[in-house]
This record gives sequence, structure tokens and C-alpha cells, in this order.
Amino acid sequence: MATLRRPQYILALLLLIAANAIAQTAPSASSGEKQQLLWQKLEATVQEVDRSLNGVMGVAILDLTDGRTMLLHADEVFPQASSIKITVLAELYRQAQSGKLKLTDVYTVDKADMVPDSDIMGGLTPGVTRLALRDLATMMVAVSDNAATNVLIDRVGMENVNAMLSSMGLKNTRLRRKMMDINAAKQGRENVSTPREMMTLLEAVYRGKIVNAELTKDLIAVLATHKDSAIRKAIPDTVVSADKPGELEAVRADSGIVFAQNRPFVICVMTTYLRNEAEGEAAIRKVAAAAYDYFDRVGRSSPFGRVVSPYNAYP
Repeated sequence: MATLRRPQYILALLLLIAANAIAQTAPSASSGEKQQLLWQKLEATVQEVDRSLNGVMGVAILDLTDGRTMLLHADEVFPQASSIKITVLAELYRQAQSGKLKLTDVYTVDKADMVPDSDIMGGLTPGVTRLALRDLATMMVAVSDNAATNVLIDRVGMENVNAMLSSMGLKNTRLRRKMMDINAAKQGRENVSTPREMMTLLEAVYRGKIVNAELTKDLIAVLATHKDSAIRKAIPDTVVSADKPGELEAVRADSGIVFAQNRPFVICVMTTYLRNEAEGEAAIRKVAAAAYDYFDRVGRSSPFGRVVSPYNAYP
């Protein structure tokens, strides 16, 4: 009898193993489907913001955890305004790693370097005040000081910034003029990029492909200096946002890395041909808020979508 039942026993055992395998994989599949539905809602929100904007908008969002991307007009070339300063910062740190310069190298304030929108540099004492290159980088990012930016461009070399970008395959991201060079702008020499390419650059920064881990941490710390930006306004104050906004007439842009809990992401939103610049900034804020809402929920949730907060009394 035992010999006759053995095939039945083996069949039952195999069925049990298969059932356990299905049970173990089901939550993961279910989680992916639910997150896909949330992602589609995010896409719908971004598209609605785009339709409502009296201007042109490009968006690139990258989930740094699973590599998922959302792209809207992502290969269109947009003026970057001060967002281009991210490229200068990256080249500064790259040269610091190579030994071509040191972040502690000193610059003495020179009146000849002053240009409009240099609120900090313009208040320093020429010939007396001395600043480290890292100090200039902080001023360039935190308050978008144009004189500090131009000093750094001279120090690292515009051609070196563009060579770095070319080496990364970023063909449409270019630093073509110094800050407040109106004549260059009139000649069409604008600082430009695309949402996809700026996303690629920021991902490379995050993953330590520009400089080593120690310098990457410091670069991100400088880029995360608290500032008045559309992305910053869209997320809680407790969340780190390493971004750089930019604004020109009819142009608003902001690109950065947002460190949502357990789910960091890159977001690059660019607008141009704006009828109203305030609407452009509002559009960036709406996209950033919707993106943060997605990544925050996914980052804090179980595979089933349950959020377990500290001291949660619910069963």
C-alpha cells in the first residue's frame, strides 16, 4: 500500500511546494502593480500641469532605487539660467580629486570681478577678504552669487566644464557664457541643457561617478545648502534637497536630488516661453510636490501599501 501511494505523496508534495512559491511571490507582484498605479497617477498629474501651463515644460524624474524614469519633452533644449551652476560645481570637485586644485585654495576678492546679482561678493572688501574655493561654491549655490560663479568658471575653465560633459555623452548641456554676460546672450550663447541630460548628470553625482565617495558627500552637502527654490518649497523642511534653481525672463528651471525617506529621486523641471514667470515656478512646485508624494509614500510603505509610523496604536 505504501508503495502504491508514493506517487500520490510526491505529487501532493510538489503541489504544496508550488503553492508556497506562488504565495511568496504574490505580495511582490501585487506591490509592483499597486506602485505602477501610483506611478500612473503621478504621470497624469505631470501631464495636467503641462497642459495648464502657458508655456513649454520639460520633465525628467528618476527613481534612484529601481531606475524607473518619467520623461516629458525630456530631450528638448532649455535655457538653464543658474541651474547650469551644477555643472561648474561638478567640474570644481572633479579637479579637486585630480589634484589640479584644492577646495581650500584661496581667492582674494577683486572689485573687477563684480557683476550684478552678487549680493554677498559685492559686500565684501576688495583686496582684503580672502575666500576658499569651497566658500565660493557655497555662495554660488546657496544665494546664486554671480561673481562667485564667474570666479569659479575662470578657475576651472569653461572648456573643461564642457569637456567633462562631452565625456559623459551629454551633447546638449553646455556652459557657453559667464553670468550676466548680456552681449553673449544676445548673440545666442545661452547656457543650456535638457531634462534628460541634467538628470543623467545628477544621477552620476549621486552614484559617485564624478568623484570619490568622500568628495561626493561634500559636493551634495554644498548643493543641499538651504535655498529659496521651487523644489525646496514643495517638500517638508526636514527632507534634504540638493538642487539648484534658475530664473531668467520667461524662464524658470530647477534640478536636483531629493532624499525622500528610503526612496531618493532625481527631478529636473524646466520651463520656457512663459507668459508669466510665477506660473512657471508654480508648475515646477506642483510637479515636485506630486513626485515627492509618490516617493514618500512608496518609501515608507510595506509591499501592501501599509505605513507603520512610530508608536502607531492601530492593530
